[in-house]
Parts: sequence; structure tokens; C-alpha cells
Amino acid sequence: MAKSAKSILISSLEPLSGKSGTVVGLAHLLRQKGLEISYGKPVGNCPGYVDGQLVDEDVEFIRQLLELSPEQLRLPVIYTDVDSVAKRLQGADQQDYGNILAGYLDDRVNSDITLLEGPGTLWEGSIFQLSMGEMAKILQTPILLVARYSSPLIAESLLKAQRELNNQLLGVVISDIPTDDWEEVQSLLKPYLAGQGVEVLGLLPASKLLRSISVREIVHLLGAKVLCRPDRLDWMVESLAIGAMNVNAALEYFRKGENMAVITGGDRTDLQLAALETSTTCLILTGSISPDPLILGRAEDLEVPILSVNLDTLTTVEIVDQAFGKIRLQEQVKVACIRQLMEEHFQIDRLLEKLTIGA
Repeated sequence: MAKSAKSILISSLEPLSGKSGTVVGLAHLLRQKGLEISYGKPVGNCPGYVDGQLVDEDVEFIRQLLELSPEQLRLPVIYTDVDSVAKRLQGADQQDYGNILAGYLDDRVNSDITLLEGPGTLWEGSIFQLSMGEMAKILQTPILLVARYSSPLIAESLLKAQRELNNQLLGVVISDIPTDDWEEVQSLLKPYLAGQGVEVLGLLPASKLLRSISVREIVHLLGAKVLCRPDRLDWMVESLAIGAMNVNAALEYFRKGENMAVITGGDRTDLQLAALETSTTCLILTGSISPDPLILGRAEDLEVPILSVNLDTLTTVEIVDQAFGKIRLQEQVKVACIRQLMEEHFQIDRLLEKLTIGA
């Protein structure tokens, strides 16, 4: 293991594996142990703007969530926005980012441990000489690797990562494990990896909530007009249903879903009523057609937001469907969920032991 015992690089095999959630949960567990933390993200791969300033959206979110002071925050040394990447590829940017990174972990703040969030994969940042392996060597910091479960063959990807990272791999967290696969992961995959020298520090079960999306985010993605119950935009949508059949078939179809966003034409009053009688979290009406007052009244009574969009049904479905599982931890209910999962399923004492901080 690397000689630094006061920092961890949190990386992932692929984007959307639960890396940011692991950072949030780990920060919570460390604070429960009475440890002061700081946070950094050397490669800013989620560029955005706040008050006209280029920022990384993940860094800004973590700063606000953990209420970190400027001294507890380490900003990116490079952003992977379009302009920065183009300059690097064109040869206009010859900066030695490894040399800049060498001073990233200075002593300006008296924290017990610094959590460093990596980009979406082990190789992202390579054109700046800031891949995960390169950063780990420069900072002499161990890596906690997060991998989303797909099948037992995820062992192959983890073993490949172990070979590439050599002795920098501290341990792994396997996330999003379906209930049906839990026993197999516990009894077969985890012991196998341990026998290969890959220690599993956390097994996180799949959560519908973490893969869900808020009504508010749907409004943002679709540019939707909220027709009623704007006070219920923080409700979470777990599944998507499309109303485009006869009402009897639709009612049977809707009854199979839970916490749905139902997308249907603004002129289909029959399907809208059917949706409102089932587990519908929000109703999305396409075609910019105003609903019948009966529908608005029923939705008000049931506290179901109705959204109107100037899009066709197919386009609306594509936009919302692509959003599931891709929304970052912006909702407090998701933050609470990942904190609980980490409390129950992550070996924090073992992590601290490996870091030689003391459990």
C-alpha cells in the first residue's frame, strides 16, 4: 500500500458506478468516527458555471453538502471541458499537470483524512497524465475502487484493475447488487476476490431510490410547464409508463408499476384518469394540450403533479428514460439513503486499519 495514510483516491471502473455516493457515505462514516475530512477532485470532469466561474458540479455539491471551508476543499487542477481537451490534443497545452498535482496535498488544513474523487474510469484524464494510476503514484495515495455489479464476471474487470494499479489498490466496493444475486456475491464472489488479493470493503445492495429521479428534475429535463401541485416536485419517480392503448389494457398495465411517471397524450382523458387511480407520482402530458378540468381537480386531490410538454410522446419517453440511474445525488432523500447503506454494508473500521489511522 502507498505510504500516505491520510488520503484516499475513490475511483470507478466505469461512469455511474456509485463513486460520488461512496464519497458521500464515506465522509459520513468518517465524521461519525470523529475524524475531520477534506475533499478534492483533481480532474474536473463535470464542468459547469456558478456566477460566471468555471466549477466542477460534483465539487460544488460536495462542498455544500459537507459544509466544507475553502481550506478543506481542493479544486481541480484541470477541467475536461471541450476547450481544454481541444487545446491538449492540438498541442497548445503543454502543461505538466503531474508536477502541479504533486503539491495537491499540502498542509494548509488540519484534517485527518482527505477524500479525493477520481473521474469516471481508471483511464480518464490520461491525456493530461492524470489517469488514476498516475495520480496514485504522484500522490502516493491508495485507491478505493467502486464497481457496479453486473454479473460474477465483474471479477475479471476487478482483477485487471488490480494488475494495472499494482500495490495502489486499497480495496473495492461493489454497488447495485440485486437481491437475487446477493447470496452468490457474498458466498462466492467476495471470497474469490479475497483469495486473489482484492479485499472487498463494501457490498451495497441495489436501491430503487438511488436509481430514481425527482419530478423537479423531470421538469428541468423536459422544459415542462407545471399545471398543478408544484409543492410535490420533490417526489421521486422510480419507473416510467406510457399510456397509448385502450383504457382497460392501460389500467392493468399501470397497476403493475410503482411510483411511476406516466406519459400520455394531452387529449387522452381516459388514460389520464386510469393513471391517477394507480401508483402514479406524476403525469406528463404531451402535445401542449390542456387537460380536462376534471383531470386537474382529481390530480389536485391526489397530490399528483401534472406536467405539460411541447414534445411528442416518443421524444419525451427517450429523454426521461435516459435520465434514470444517471442523476447525481442532488436530492436529500438520496443522500440519506446512501449514508444508511454505507453504515450497514461498509467496513469502516477495516478501512481505517488499512490506512493505519486506527479504528
